[in-house]
Amino acid sequence: MNDDSSKRRLGRGLAALIGEMDQPLQSGAPQAPLNPDRRVPIEFVSRNPRNPRRQFDEAELQDLASSIRQHGIVQPVVVRTVGHDRYEIIAGERRWRAAQLAGFTEIPVIVRDVDDRTALEIAIVENVQRSDLNPLEEALGYEQLIAEHGYTQNDLGDIIGKSRSHVANSLRLLKLPEPVRDMLSDGSLSAGHARALIPTSDPVALARNIVAKGLSVREAERLAQNDIRAQNDPNFAKAPRREEKDADTLALERTLSDSLGLEVTVSHKASGGHLRIAYKTLDQLEEICRLLERR
Repeated sequence: MNDDSSKRRLGRGLAALIGEMDQPLQSGAPQAPLNPDRRVPIEFVSRNPRNPRRQFDEAELQDLASSIRQHGIVQPVVVRTVGHDRYEIIAGERRWRAAQLAGFTEIPVIVRDVDDRTALEIAIVENVQRSDLNPLEEALGYEQLIAEHGYTQNDLGDIIGKSRSHVANSLRLLKLPEPVRDMLSDGSLSAGHARALIPTSDPVALARNIVAKGLSVREAERLAQNDIRAQNDPNFAKAPRREEKDADTLALERTLSDSLGLEVTVSHKASGGHLRIAYKTLDQLEEICRLLERR
């Protein structure tokens, strides 16, 4: 199979390579059983060691195992032959794992004769199209296709149905230090959080700060921008920073402001704090004084 042929076939989607047997069912559509080529002992089937997907949610696998015990494996596992009576998974590793949990000794398979390259391509495309990869796994899969098979970012965008910028942003995540990549992999950080950290001076410290405080992507971007400005402007680091307030303090400020009809700010620390009421006219000042005197 030459490079152009493979890319064109992938560009038409998985159906061009493995038919419709492993496509996700449409919502509400009747589930029609697919005819496997054969049933094989489950121990004769092994995972593809180059499959980019590494993490499988244990609770989801248990749920699928319960469904398989009740209904069986409706969608066969797609495999290729790798030796006498030995098979390697192309698509359907989650079903294979769940079948083992369910205690099955055999599974239905559809056999496709593909080489190492095509098996890797299908594994990556299938997982990306199903959104089964975490952002780091997705980026590593793209890196494999580029490094080992000469794909460009435009090629990958065409294949997976996403923009070239999506592919480029995914690959940028691989520049992050290992501790940040671990947080991205386990879901502590989203891809949006992680991308904001790439140009910063200490991505690990900032990532831990983001996770500890539960910051949104927008808040993480502001934090990263402050770090970048501090790198480029020594005076910025010396400038007084805006005080960060917790939700309770902000709620108190809103309550007092609504009650008085004036801007109220509260600054609170362990050693004490202050309350500031801003007024614009003498009438407003007199009204504040009357309220305080009555209390």
